[in-house]
Amino acid sequence: MAKEFNDSNFQADVLASDKLTVVDFWAEWCGPCRAIGPVIEELSKEYDGKVNVGKVNVDNNPQVSMNYGITSIPAILFIKDGQVVDKLVGAQPKGNFVKKIEAHI
Repeated sequence: MAKEFNDSNFQADVLASDKLTVVDFWAEWCGPCRAIGPVIEELSKEYDGKVNVGKVNVDNNPQVSMNYGITSIPAILFIKDGQVVDKLVGAQPKGNFVKKIEAHI
């Protein structure tokens, strides 16, 4: 299951991680966010142990959302060694996520 990242655990769970981390910035009221939710869950299971996969609810975590300039959701950041190495914005097919993950692990 995808982890819930938030303002308080983002530093330890994402930025300090030695693995690639996929972070889905979303909100409950966002239709496209809900559409890719199952894809995020599938990626979490398929890459378990290799890649951290999680979500940030932008309504509940304004600080981390603001830190990364999230203005449009869903926004998916690929973070490695504390740095954003790639990004996807908007609902995307699963293959697009897999390509980005495979390029960075």
